[in-house]
Amino acid sequence: MSKKIDNKKSIVIVGAGTAGVNLARPLSAKLDATKYSLTVIDPRPFRVLLPATLRMVVSAQDDLATTDGALVPHDKLFHNGDGTFIQDSVQKVTQAPGENVGTLTLGSGEVLEYDVLVLATGLAWAHPLAFPDTVEELQAYVEARRAEFAAADSYLLVGGGAIGCELAGELKDIWPTKDVTIVHSSPLLLNDTYNTRYRKRVARDLVRRGVQLHLNELASPESISKTGITTQSGLQLSAGLVVKTTGAAGPNTAFLHSLGADLLTPAGFVKVTPTLQLPGFPNIFAAGDIVEWAEQKQSIKAQKHAAVVLQNVLALVNGSSRRRRKEYRTGFEMIVLTNGKRAGSMFVGVLWGIILGGWITALVKSKELLVSRFRHESGLR
Repeated sequence: MSKKIDNKKSIVIVGAGTAGVNLARPLSAKLDATKYSLTVIDPRPFRVLLPATLRMVVSAQDDLATTDGALVPHDKLFHNGDGTFIQDSVQKVTQAPGENVGTLTLGSGEVLEYDVLVLATGLAWAHPLAFPDTVEELQAYVEARRAEFAAADSYLLVGGGAIGCELAGELKDIWPTKDVTIVHSSPLLLNDTYNTRYRKRVARDLVRRGVQLHLNELASPESISKTGITTQSGLQLSAGLVVKTTGAAGPNTAFLHSLGADLLTPAGFVKVTPTLQLPGFPNIFAAGDIVEWAEQKQSIKAQKHAAVVLQNVLALVNGSSRRRRKEYRTGFEMIVLTNGKRAGSMFVGVLWGIILGGWITALVKSKELLVSRFRHESGLR
């Protein structure tokens, strides 16, 4: 039997990562709490700040694996406490096309009814970023990863995207004399979102720190072991520890098959209209990394999604005309790429592609990994 949180119109956000937090907090300040209830559902009682996780799994510096660091509790998620947080997972979404209400089946078996639903469940991450859902289990997992890195005499990173490049910098910060090697399937690091000049700059900066690069070398999953790989060209490489740094395992959207398989791409991303609503379901929105959109998956994009969804949810519940709905536009691409704690580089995709160097990158991200900024988003210092 389904139930509402109360007799008010129910707005439910599934996921309390960057998109969910950046929607829930301002929405709680703008909704009339006498008319609307706001609920956020997430399996974790805290938010993991992804930009800080590579440093967190490498060493204990900055004490990141704590609720005063990169694990941000949801205690202050809502303005004036005007909202409810439920620690649980969503197993199923049920709503027929044309209806304006639906239900969520939770892992506990509870069924909640919603009038407006926002999906912001993010990506599933693979080892070494496959974090458990409790603080204690996560801290134990992190300690095990740190021990693995410390015990190895050399490192082979399979994947030269942002994760591989940033992890290489973190490893060189802690163990500057250990060999670090990146194997990447393309002729240049990163991907072609960024221009050749910037991608060569990133490679140059890593090589100057002693990182070895093997570019244009593809390693199939079955060729990767804990201590070595064989690429498709026949190149054999070994190391004390092999780490797959090819990115996320995929979007957390399996629970949406109950809503309709045609709403998902073959890779599991959520199809949306420019207003970030699901086609055929005007009361359901999606935001963050699960959205199918031609752009790089980044926290800044999730923040922009949240701003659009905020305006459109308010327009929907206030009965505003569709012409007042805001459409999402990507804008230019940019990246802030760390190279350890004191270096890195930035690319801003305007004009010819602006490249900025280490001191400003360290100021913007490398030194603190945006931890203070993200904690402020959650209402914490």
